[in-house]
Amino acid sequence: MADELDLLRRANPVPSDDGRFHDRPLDQHAERRLNRLLHSGRPRRLRRWALSVGSAAAVGVVVLTVVLSGSATTPAVAEPRPLLLESGSTPVPLDRMAERAAADRSLRLRQGTHVQTWSLGMTSGPGARPPVTLPEERVIRWRADGTHTELVVATDPRHPGRPVITGADPVPRIVEDGHVLSRRTYPPSWSDAPPLATPPHDTTRLRAYLDELDRTGPLGTPELLDGVAELLDNWTLGSRENAALVRLLADAKDLRPAGAVTDRLGRPGQAYVYDDTTHDVRRMLILDPATGAVLGLEDTVTKGDAEVGVRAGDVMSYSAWMR
Repeated sequence: MADELDLLRRANPVPSDDGRFHDRPLDQHAERRLNRLLHSGRPRRLRRWALSVGSAAAVGVVVLTVVLSGSATTPAVAEPRPLLLESGSTPVPLDRMAERAAADRSLRLRQGTHVQTWSLGMTSGPGARPPVTLPEERVIRWRADGTHTELVVATDPRHPGRPVITGADPVPRIVEDGHVLSRRTYPPSWSDAPPLATPPHDTTRLRAYLDELDRTGPLGTPELLDGVAELLDNWTLGSRENAALVRLLADAKDLRPAGAVTDRLGRPGQAYVYDDTTHDVRRMLILDPATGAVLGLEDTVTKGDAEVGVRAGDVMSYSAWMR
């Protein structure tokens, strides 16, 4: 438990000097920072603990699939397959992508996000069930008065119109495609700290911004990718911010160009891969070849683990960001 407590202290997801958390429930930013711990560079022991927390939910999902789906419908429960690079495509170096991003002027910065995510629910230990994928779509919009809304629906664009399994409720269940899981309006909130603070559009200050988001040590490549994901879960970047981000990515170690790819929403992209040998995960970042905007981030298992039922090639998580 000491490792987990130390990680939480260093991440500091609920700062003591942030008035948003005094005498009120945590908002979605704090919850998301806690959830981010499950997908960042972390001790192996914490990963085991994190997976065991979802055991009951994942088992319930599998049971409900058998009980409720019947023979007439096939819920979208299988994990997504890893994205495949286009055969014979020429990888575009990040330096060149940074030049393209710097030349673009078509996109404006906007607070809020529109993202589709797939996450793999797993169990471990005796009686473990096969992993299942929980897909959902989230739209966050901010208003001029500082309030914002969050809409979350269960949907899987791989199987439009088919039932979707959700783990968002106390008891996992099957819902119709597009079913609203939650619709919330949050009170006014302003902050000069990331991720609420406006992201800068020069590389040096953007690095400091993402470093403040991470708070777990030096901003290496895995921490940089985690920071990018959290940034895009709160902001839709403009052209200047994209240019600064791609330049920052170009300076990262071990993030290599891999070639052209079509993302899960059918958009053309350029893939950049980081092999996280510490956690046996391959991380693929997908950029728009014209603007440099981040389209998606995929984490794929590179070494199977029989205890939790994952095999090499299983997709642990995927995010697809839209404008």
